[in-house]
Amino acid sequence: MAEANQTEAVARGAVDRYFQITERGSSFATEIRGGLVTFVTMAYIVILNPIILTTTSDVDGNQLSFAAVSAVTALTAGVMTILFGLVSRLPFSFAAGLGINAFLAFSVVGQVTWPEAMALVVINGVLIVLLAATGLRRMIFDAVPVELKLAITVGIGLFIAFIGFVNAGFVTATGNPSPPVGLGIGGSVVTIPTLIFVVTLILTGVLVAAKVKGGLLIGLVSGTVISVIVESIWHLGSSQEHAGGWGLTVPSLTGAPFSIPDLSLVGAVSFDLGRVGIVTVIMLVFTLLFTNFFDAMGTFTGLSREAGLADEKGNFPRLKSALVVEGVGAIAGGLTSSSSNTVFIESGAGIGEGARTGFANIMTGAMFLLAMFFTPLTQIVPTEVAAAALVIVGALMMAQIKNINFTDFRVLLPVFLTVTVMPMTYSIANGIGAGFVAWVLVHALSGQAKRVHWLLWVVAVGFVVFFARGPIEAMLGV
Repeated sequence: MAEANQTEAVARGAVDRYFQITERGSSFATEIRGGLVTFVTMAYIVILNPIILTTTSDVDGNQLSFAAVSAVTALTAGVMTILFGLVSRLPFSFAAGLGINAFLAFSVVGQVTWPEAMALVVINGVLIVLLAATGLRRMIFDAVPVELKLAITVGIGLFIAFIGFVNAGFVTATGNPSPPVGLGIGGSVVTIPTLIFVVTLILTGVLVAAKVKGGLLIGLVSGTVISVIVESIWHLGSSQEHAGGWGLTVPSLTGAPFSIPDLSLVGAVSFDLGRVGIVTVIMLVFTLLFTNFFDAMGTFTGLSREAGLADEKGNFPRLKSALVVEGVGAIAGGLTSSSSNTVFIESGAGIGEGARTGFANIMTGAMFLLAMFFTPLTQIVPTEVAAAALVIVGALMMAQIKNINFTDFRVLLPVFLTVTVMPMTYSIANGIGAGFVAWVLVHALSGQAKRVHWLLWVVAVGFVVFFARGPIEAMLGV
């Protein structure tokens, strides 16, 4: 027994040293708890990704299977999250990127088939890996001023908080030109799910403010338990079926919790892109590349600062390997037809819970792999409850704004645009692009051109093309 205990202690020590758990002021229990919180916050992607990808038919009229997309979404997220944790040793989890899957569903498959669209995702991933492996992606990352990196963190905080408010039904579209959005329905909170969001938000906020260990997890579990009880009494159902119902997931314990995963989409990729011209392929890949590249860069920046792992320049440990693996996520997502997998902003929930190392990813990834078999259980946590955690994390990330010097308007305007454009356009990449272009132009035209790194000029020009891709495509007849 003593020998077994000694062997276990040695193994535990080796894992501790590899992941630097003690060195970063964490513990095994904290990492496991943080990884679990991240999964609970991200679990909605197993449902949301297939909802998006199965909404439209491709150019040949074919649709993807909901069950199959759900299975490969969980599979790819699990494998990539664990891989990233082992290689980079950072607590950043992976899943299908929301911006890219929407772009594929609503823009790409009207021109190509689903297998061809996923081939474009693979090509995009290969380019990202090459940029990272050659060091060019790191050079671009280093060229970004620290003020913009901080602004990206703050902008992401506002963005995920806005996502939370929208997912909870606390903020809704009015259908009018002005104001475009409003509080709840008719200016008030009228649904029980939205009320539960408010209760969960306040409860979790109190726990976090009181620095209760596991505050986020306790809040999520408590909100879910309340939701299950409410659903069992009032049978609200889905909002798609009944007004005032739940959003994406109904917190019901009915039905079988186990299902055999359908992995038929793995390898369903076709590189036969002859039906579209080379210009179309280039523009589609260009859009994928820019969205993937800068969404991930922004998220890396925000999460590393939130975890206290970034230096004064915004760099964090094993940056190059992190960027390479992020590109591999795009390749893996394309090969499994789950769409490009990238670092997920919801990892901030686990970081807020105390996760500081890649060991937390082992827990998150394992839960995703289990989710392949227990997809019905992932649907128990309602979107409204998960949304409360997003708002809390957004508030925590907002704190980074105190480190930005606003006395120079050359800094203030690009920072302001970065922070506001993200939530207003529902895109991290758009916010980063607006900030980059503004930084370059304001500095160059006010006599401070020397402060602008040449790579920032290149990226800014690229973003100008990115923003004007619609007219460019029309001009080229794409």
